[in-house]
Amino acid sequence: MSNPWFIDEWHILLRLLLAMLLGGLVGLERERSNHAAGLRTHILVCLGSALIMMLSIYGFKDFAHELNVRIDPARLATAVITGVGFLGAGTILFTGKSITGLTTAASIWVVAAIGLASGAGFFFASIVSTVLVLLNLWVFNKLELRYLRGNKLHVITLHTLSEPGTLEKVSSFMEQEKIRVRKITVNEPDLAFAEVVSVERKIEIVLHVQVPHDFKTIQIVSKLRQWEHMTKVSIE
Repeated sequence: MSNPWFIDEWHILLRLLLAMLLGGLVGLERERSNHAAGLRTHILVCLGSALIMMLSIYGFKDFAHELNVRIDPARLATAVITGVGFLGAGTILFTGKSITGLTTAASIWVVAAIGLASGAGFFFASIVSTVLVLLNLWVFNKLELRYLRGNKLHVITLHTLSEPGTLEKVSSFMEQEKIRVRKITVNEPDLAFAEVVSVERKIEIVLHVQVPHDFKTIQIVSKLRQWEHMTKVSIE
């Protein structure tokens, strides 16, 4: 293609198919991990970005030689980078205890960049970028789960009766399981209401903890459920 303002149908098809393939590879990894934005979302973002990039470069070729007309091939690409941020923001969830979806939002953003690169004809850059993204999402995720999982915070919620020594018992259990308590909250019902309904007062103990590397959720829940008067156990 000697003319920088012209692209034939075969190259259009090649760039769109490449964008679809590369975006699909990243989306497949997100789909297998059950994230909000999966295979189809990443394909559409990458494919749309490639199409907009080609439109920005070649869509206005008829005006390239007009007087007083300046064509900037990157003008629509900048709009894609800005606009895709709104789509990525939709995958970020704040539950009150943690923020999830940041990695998926970042993958959508980088897939848009890969689509732009494919649409501009930077095949090597787009392919290498996809390989590096997959390396980050899959390999580094395995490393993070294996070596850095213990640095993450969890929330343990216990519902039991208010008895003398309950907090000491909980503290002793957490120390025995090598679970580091960062914050503890005890919620008790209204005393007047509790005296009318029952002589036994239930309390909710919320623990923000830092767990060890070999932390096993099922085993911890099973041990806590065996305690007398323990009515509910949850770990998030």
